[in-house]
Amino acid sequence: MSQTATETRSQPVVPDKVPTGAYPLIDNDPHFSRVLRYTRPSDWLYGAGVGALSPGLMLYWEKISPSFVGKGGFAPIMRLSCALGATGCFVFAYSRTCARFYGARENRREIDMDMREMVNKVKKGEPLYGKSDMNEYMQGVAHRNSRYAGVFAHVIPWPNLVNHPYHGVDTAKYYRQAELELEAEKGR
Repeated sequence: MSQTATETRSQPVVPDKVPTGAYPLIDNDPHFSRVLRYTRPSDWLYGAGVGALSPGLMLYWEKISPSFVGKGGFAPIMRLSCALGATGCFVFAYSRTCARFYGARENRREIDMDMREMVNKVKKGEPLYGKSDMNEYMQGVAHRNSRYAGVFAHVIPWPNLVNHPYHGVDTAKYYRQAELELEAEKGR
């Protein structure tokens, strides 16, 4: 039996993976700007602690065993250590926030923020996940390349920079909540 070129599939070629964790999935491919908006101050604080390790260790080593490289020899190394520390701070905070989107960490605050943001978009008639100039195929490619990328961000930072409708959640909940809120506003 041969397959034809016009074969249709009832499921996507690469189906979404649904995690089974203690917390609900908010988004399996959050947009970069959305992750930054949802990042908690505590994540930035922990990230700053991680980022301070690199320059802190460099200062400690210089105190314990001076490099004796001459005038101005330590400054470039310290600048590099600070740059590595700042990068580590950002990646750490970004990864923790992505873990909350994936439901791998406690995410009650993010669930509430997500519901409020999406319901407001529904009420305004805007697309939930933004507009994109890409065609549907390229949006799917972008999604498949960056889905759950926050888990491996410490090795290959690959954030989602594309607006697309593929996020692994049932968006009907936003429309139901918006409908309930609009009915409550009419009843007043």
